[in-house]
Amino acid sequence: MEILRHIVVLVHLVGFAILFGAWVVEAVNGKHQITRLMNWGLAIAGVAGLALAAPWGIEYDLNYAKLGTKLVILVAIGALLGIGAGRQRKNGSVPGGIFWSIGALTLINAGIAVIWR
Repeated sequence: MEILRHIVVLVHLVGFAILFGAWVVEAVNGKHQITRLMNWGLAIAGVAGLALAAPWGIEYDLNYAKLGTKLVILVAIGALLGIGAGRQRKNGSVPGGIFWSIGALTLINAGIAVIWR
């Protein structure tokens, strides 16, 4: 059971890497666009994160305050991706505040996972 949990952690990290990596590519290229890859990364990280929030295969109590905080941030990132994609379809570009907030919240979510014990 522990091996399966570690595999889910790996999938969760891959989802984060896809989301943040796609965002970094757009930031470095100066395009500031929402891509389908960002949505896929968010979905992968979210589903794997929900699977990790289930108390299976562990011998310790989960930190539900941390999990709730990460879930709220995940929903906020999803909302920003949706709003940004809508604005991108309408105007051809994503407002800078929305684009930079996606990257900042993604990095904050990863930081919470690592730092908050």
